[in-house]
Amino acid sequence: MSAIKIGVITVSDTASVDAAADRSGPTIQDIVRQRGHGCVRSVILPDDEQRIRETVKTWCGENTIDWIISTGGTGFGVRDRTPEAIAPLLEREAPGIIHLLLSESLKHTPLAALSRPVAGTVGKTLIVTLPGSVKAVKENLEALFSNGFIEHAIDLIRGGTGKQVHATMGSGHEPHHHHHHHHDHHVPQPRSILSHDPSLPVHARNRISPYPQISLDDALKTIANEIKPLGVVSLPVTSTLAGHILGEDVYAPQNVPPSKTTSVDGYALRSSDPPGVYNVLTAKTHALIDILPEGSIFRINTGGPLPTGTDTVIMVEDTELVSTVGEVYGQDAEENEVQTLVQVPPGDNVREPGSDVHKGDLVLPKGEVLTSLGGEVGTLAFVGRKEVKVHRKPIVAILSTGNELLDLQSPNPLPSDGWGGIWDTNRPSLRAALEGMGYSVVDLGIVADDVDSHVKAIQQGLENADLLLTTGGTSMGASDLLKPVVERQFGGTVHFGRVSMKPGKPTTFASIPTTKGEHERKFMFALPGNPASALVTFYVFVVPALRKLGGWHENRCHLPRVRVKLENTMRLDPRVEFHRVIVRAGEESLRATSTGGQRSSRVASLSGANGLVQLPTKREGGPDQLEAGSYADAVVIGELQM
Repeated sequence: MSAIKIGVITVSDTASVDAAADRSGPTIQDIVRQRGHGCVRSVILPDDEQRIRETVKTWCGENTIDWIISTGGTGFGVRDRTPEAIAPLLEREAPGIIHLLLSESLKHTPLAALSRPVAGTVGKTLIVTLPGSVKAVKENLEALFSNGFIEHAIDLIRGGTGKQVHATMGSGHEPHHHHHHHHDHHVPQPRSILSHDPSLPVHARNRISPYPQISLDDALKTIANEIKPLGVVSLPVTSTLAGHILGEDVYAPQNVPPSKTTSVDGYALRSSDPPGVYNVLTAKTHALIDILPEGSIFRINTGGPLPTGTDTVIMVEDTELVSTVGEVYGQDAEENEVQTLVQVPPGDNVREPGSDVHKGDLVLPKGEVLTSLGGEVGTLAFVGRKEVKVHRKPIVAILSTGNELLDLQSPNPLPSDGWGGIWDTNRPSLRAALEGMGYSVVDLGIVADDVDSHVKAIQQGLENADLLLTTGGTSMGASDLLKPVVERQFGGTVHFGRVSMKPGKPTTFASIPTTKGEHERKFMFALPGNPASALVTFYVFVVPALRKLGGWHENRCHLPRVRVKLENTMRLDPRVEFHRVIVRAGEESLRATSTGGQRSSRVASLSGANGLVQLPTKREGGPDQLEAGSYADAVVIGELQM
């Protein structure tokens, strides 16, 4: 028989206010999907008899649902009214199903006798009420699916003969479930699938997001807890080290400088030599290991070693030329004699061996950031390290989703429907930000709004990158496929699917099992499609994740924050809001100026912005806005202005 189309009703005063409290509804959906059937409708209702009855009546009248399963409200509590809501609607009662449910539950607890299930049909729809606990739901559904019982019941209600189920039961085997295979292997299923089934009709999609809306702090903690650093590799000491994190302590292999050297341009001599006229020797006319003859000085350039027998250096400025050899104005002219004007004390202008670094000194600790400013790479070269161990920097795969998008460089015209589409803004802006930070990017292009295209692109990203970064397809639209594809096609886990922030509420963080990397899974950020939302959430969530992957210390994974004085009044929202600003250095403090309209689709609000002011949430009885002149914290995303 074909897959059963199921509607799930969760009855709970608590869950109707906070969807995250609903555990039984998602459990039912998981179980029926694993059995090869589809959940086409789901809703959470309070313990309101009238609303429960009206919902069941409406669903039955649509003739699109084979089986309505309710969970909750079947006990003896004052608010438990599910049986009273549904019983009057039943055209044919099913006492056998009630007996089956109660007998199964009583095997596990005598308290099951307090349950008041009802079951029966309305038209061609079967209705069964289950208790509210996850444990009872699992036990009852196991009984209903046993030996093809529920499939047989639905077949009969649809008008069938039940011959197929009878034949299967007669063979002594349970009926085969409708499994779907991809890439010739079984896709592992996560413990809980909350996303809608994209194979079902559009009207069957969720009307309320099944993903709990978590706080910003909880989202950041989740990322930090889930992601582990990539491994350590050895790389040559070149400019390409910029942005890497040291994977070892670096010690000086020898003294620097290794012998006495000069810190100025001048002449090496003995500190006992009085002012006078001296012969000039150079590296061409005198070996460093030979003792400097009496009556001579040795010309030396900054950083050069002192010859044997000398202990000080006189600066060029403290000498006068007396005579030369060769043509006076020719290329071969050379200093012959020089007069020293002062007597120089011992050690003047001399760097002693090991005065910069002693052999065995720790010059750079493990975990140090090798910045693009050059100091750390220069230090490695300074002590003679030719290669060094560093954490591998993550490679990022980026893609945009949406049939409405056009690639700016190679636009493919959309079907002529009077609307020309919109330019894909997110890939170019995110790629610029990533490459500006020194990350390698794999551009997967624009992905069409169908499951196969999503699967192909994500698979390519898993094979070629360490982290996937997508934009669009994360909200409640019928073509928003990223969450379903991650959960259903790849057996991935959505760690969070909504965050209480503005902009960026639909931001999604997920992991996907893989054999293509150092770890058993790779991570994916699905950012909102609105351009400003995508960039803001990139700086808030993705940058810390990339740094964690790259081996940065926990306390340095986030972009720096500064205290700023607001130049503009900023309205508050019930969610944490990141207001795009330009931060400038004032005489007394850093000052933040708004970039204007903050609509999530207005990418221009980030043009020129170098900071994100984190506004506090609006609270009941509190102010509606932060006045100009107030102080707030800002995330620094670019160079501060003067």
